[in-house]
Amino acid sequence: MLPVHTVKIPTLMATYCLSPRLWETLGGISLMETRERYGVELQDYLRILRKRWVTIVVTALVVLGLAALLSAVQTKQYTSSTQFFVSVSGTDTAALQQGSTFTQQRVKSYAQLLKTPRALNPVIEQLGDDSTVSGLAGKISVTTPPDTVLLEVSVTDSSPDRAQRIATAIGETFPEVVSEVERPDGSKGTSPIKVSLVEPATTNGTPTSPVPVRNLALGLVLGLLLGFGLALVRHMLDTTVRTDDDVEEITEEPVIGAVHFDPRAGKEPLIVESDPSSPRAEAFRAVRTNLMFVDAANHPKTILLTSSIPGEGKSTTIANLALTLANSGSSVCLIEGDLRRPRLLDYLGLEGSAGLTDVLIDRADLDDVLQPYGSDRLEVIGAGAIPPNPSELLASEAMSLVLARLAVRFDYVLIDTPPVLPVTDAVVLSTKVDGVIVLVGTTIVHKEQLSATLEALSAVNNTLLGLVLNRVGHKSAGGYGASYYGYYKPETHPTSRSARNRGRRRNLVRSGRK
Repeated sequence: MLPVHTVKIPTLMATYCLSPRLWETLGGISLMETRERYGVELQDYLRILRKRWVTIVVTALVVLGLAALLSAVQTKQYTSSTQFFVSVSGTDTAALQQGSTFTQQRVKSYAQLLKTPRALNPVIEQLGDDSTVSGLAGKISVTTPPDTVLLEVSVTDSSPDRAQRIATAIGETFPEVVSEVERPDGSKGTSPIKVSLVEPATTNGTPTSPVPVRNLALGLVLGLLLGFGLALVRHMLDTTVRTDDDVEEITEEPVIGAVHFDPRAGKEPLIVESDPSSPRAEAFRAVRTNLMFVDAANHPKTILLTSSIPGEGKSTTIANLALTLANSGSSVCLIEGDLRRPRLLDYLGLEGSAGLTDVLIDRADLDDVLQPYGSDRLEVIGAGAIPPNPSELLASEAMSLVLARLAVRFDYVLIDTPPVLPVTDAVVLSTKVDGVIVLVGTTIVHKEQLSATLEALSAVNNTLLGLVLNRVGHKSAGGYGASYYGYYKPETHPTSRSARNRGRRRNLVRSGRK
């Protein structure tokens, strides 16, 4: 066995999705660190209780209800008890001592004898009904208290009167049965063993089974244990990121904001503009405020926003964030850096015939593709035509030059990029900006996906400003939608102005504005 201070736990990283930095710390743990680790596990259990308490409560109530139903439908059973004393004849003290030891051993045999046909046939004759030996034996329970010569007989039946009659018949017939058994064959003398009835048959009017209070208590305990077990299984099988606690299990990077789920987000993507007093709009303003204080010493100006997979709300988030920054008086340039599946201009309703790709290949000047939006100091650069080599364009020196020129002219340059896991665009571009923000779509992204995203970003030289949670409080699990690889086929993308206009007209028809 390895010494305690050299024990390693390689499954921690897979089980808890630890960040590489934290895993390096936990690579070899000492005894004190092991105790600390147990404390973390206790916190994990408490977190499961907090997240899955509904499962535990519902399971406990179901089991409690089943226990109550079982107690209600179960046939009531009554018990009648009687007691025998076993003794040996003789007056000599030494003989009595030996006899006491003998009878204690003999009593165990009498407990078995009570359930045999030899002992029960006389009981059936006295009862005078259609009882059988096996039927009676199943109703009889015999106990022998340790270090005594007592036989305690209990008879259980659905009728208290019948239980009493059976116990009474046993009390009258069993002493004679023992006397006959203990006498030698053909002998008519006195039996050396005497069984005396010391407690006549008595029956309690209260049913001995079922006991509702006991059944309900056991049902509650069993339900809580089963509920916690189900909650633990669900927690282990469900790797979906739902709360900031799930994020803390993966990384130590800060969460700089949380945007609550709003069912109107699909129809009103620019909530800061359409309903500035809504809680969702206020959440975006909170993200803006936190962003102003993140890395205040260096004050990042060019900021990239990405996510792990499609459908996490990346484009709507960066559009609303740009609007809140512009509303605060900052000059903002919003770049549609997703050169594979651009969505920003559709949300903003701006022209998309020329954009970033035209600037990068020297087909247009930067001032030609800047489009003002609204009355604030917000300007937008669209993606332009969809290129066959997006990653190479974003990694080019021309892109670095564009960002440098924009950083001089604007207080903030925000860039919308594709998700990290399907393609490398965001990772490549992250080395050219001042900071990176990772959007976490709760109920959509899984822990292993978010962990892989953070590992991919940490593999290159960039600055991760923090994470923003989106769709917080959404109860249902989100789908991934179509594969991002499918969207990234250039031939499936609208690369012309007419194609974008057709899509815009379809949206107007669906919304009833045309």
